[in-house]
Amino acid sequence: MPFAYLDCPSGTSGDMMLGALIDLGVPVNVLNDAVQSVIPSVEISASPVYRRGFRATKADVHAPHEHVHRTLTDILELVGHSKLSPKNQRQVGDIFRLLAEAEAKVHGTGIEKVHFHEVGAADSIADIVGVVVGIDHLGITGFAASPIPTGCGTIQMAHGECPVPAPATAELLKGIPLAASAIPFELTTPTGAVLLKYYVKQFGTLPAMTIQSTGIGAGSRDLEQQPNIFRILLGELTSQNAMAAETVWMIETNLDDLSGELVGHCVERLWTLSPLDVWVMPIQMKKQRPGVLISVLCRAEQIGAVENCLFLETGTLGIRRYSVERTVLQRESCRIATSWGEVAGKKAFLPDGTERISLEFESVKAVADATGIPIRRIMESPLTEPQS
Repeated sequence: MPFAYLDCPSGTSGDMMLGALIDLGVPVNVLNDAVQSVIPSVEISASPVYRRGFRATKADVHAPHEHVHRTLTDILELVGHSKLSPKNQRQVGDIFRLLAEAEAKVHGTGIEKVHFHEVGAADSIADIVGVVVGIDHLGITGFAASPIPTGCGTIQMAHGECPVPAPATAELLKGIPLAASAIPFELTTPTGAVLLKYYVKQFGTLPAMTIQSTGIGAGSRDLEQQPNIFRILLGELTSQNAMAAETVWMIETNLDDLSGELVGHCVERLWTLSPLDVWVMPIQMKKQRPGVLISVLCRAEQIGAVENCLFLETGTLGIRRYSVERTVLQRESCRIATSWGEVAGKKAFLPDGTERISLEFESVKAVADATGIPIRRIMESPLTEPQS
């Protein structure tokens, strides 16, 4: 199972990912064949460049200037009429849905009303289609990535001058660890952020793996401060690394003066911060008063937001925190076929090389609501991954 570690010292963008995939050996004609079936007027080219002395591959998308702002429906229609495999059509569609959800959140509207500007242009569509097809061509099944720098300063967008990271980029990067960067440019674009959001579930240092090849993509600028490159380290995880160890943080507080409704409200607010887990346990406190223990498992960069929420929503006077080690299985998102339609799920890779599939409850519930089939029956039915 080819595994890719995405090294992002200077952030990432669609064309940087595309350049790294081409550098790994994905033929440009394969990418053009796929992309041109979506938008015929687009062409991808690649050339070797140097960034602060390091060789890299620069991918360029040649597209005519457009005056159209596409909606999600427009893009899904283009993809649906292309000759991409059903699997790749689903993946491209899911990626643009993530973009639409982020834009809708930022602008306070529904995803069907979102008009893509920069990310709906032909070159951005080509970047996303090209990356999806390139990853499929290499057979990559697992991903991890380094923390992501965004840069700083401001950028000019269709909506005017905006701070870095751009609003949609910041929304897409929620729950993803960021790396500090004082470089006054946009290092991570919305296209790069959504591709990370879709493919990568594990962020941190390079895992134990055997590197077989390295692909290096170049950004458009040649930065003065550092090489503007993006690397894909492709190889195989070592057998013990089917289980990856990482350090996370436990945040806890004891409460004996809060109603059940307010405890539930606090838990709901905590979940909006995208922690790893939240739970409540009954405890016995001083003077034999019954109370509850609220526990939150989160990453280091989320500690401040979690503690602020607990102080504001509970009135607690003190919070405990301590680091804990946890071991997690490598996993990836997938689509699962049932007798009543496809549902979203996760595939986990166990240490003995076998796989385990679990279904996403909300996706199962949507199918159950649409068909009238009991949820338990759907979850207990034989499961298969749709084939491309």
